[in-house]
Amino acid sequence: MKVMTFVLCGMLMLGLCLTGAASAKDTIVVGTSADYPPYEYTDDKGDFVGFDMELIRAIGEKMGKKIKIVDMGFDTLIAGLQNEKIDAVIAAMQASEERKQKVDFSITYHEIKDAILARADSGIELKSVYGIAGYKVASQTGTIQEKWIQDNLIKTGKLPEENYFSYERVDNAAMDIKAGRVDVLHIIADPAISLAEKNDLKIALITTEAVSAGQSIAVTKGNTELLDAINKAIEALKADGTLQALMDKYKLL
Repeated sequence: MKVMTFVLCGMLMLGLCLTGAASAKDTIVVGTSADYPPYEYTDDKGDFVGFDMELIRAIGEKMGKKIKIVDMGFDTLIAGLQNEKIDAVIAAMQASEERKQKVDFSITYHEIKDAILARADSGIELKSVYGIAGYKVASQTGTIQEKWIQDNLIKTGKLPEENYFSYERVDNAAMDIKAGRVDVLHIIADPAISLAEKNDLKIALITTEAVSAGQSIAVTKGNTELLDAINKAIEALKADGTLQALMDKYKLL
């Protein structure tokens, strides 16, 4: 009897484990950095809102999966995928060659432009992104914009290293521009417009000069099953007009 009871309990526990595993696959855990309106941010209730947030939920619906969103620092998102703490990332992320060595990317779901944000009364007007080299420059930690600044301005001697400031959150950078602690912020254009309106700042330049790629969803390297499903969902959302409707809703460039 004891042996039979043990076997039955073991079978029951195995069944519970398998049920739990199946249940876990029904939910995709998605990392984001919710400080980047209109793409990803939180509302007054603390809910995740924005273009990317609505898009990933629509992708989940197409896949028949639940979506759980986790807020993280932008510079920790790829590590989160590598450590398998999250399944995917949607955070206005561009698929650079360096990032492709660490994670896999979906097809592009939105082409972007960059912008330079400045204080409204600064008198700063730019014709090229290289013009920021004459100022105190900010960008978000771990972004393509930060890498571009490092590779094209700091390493080439155009921008003194002490004049570059890296921020985990772009809203903090915007506040420092308003306070006069930094002069310009190099970010994607759509969030720059939102930050300018919120902080009474101005757009000194909109450009594609430093843009290397559009926005894509990242997944753990080698997870082809999830990646294929996400790509099919994006294609379906393009075909049925949902993606364009979201772009129109958030007035994306």
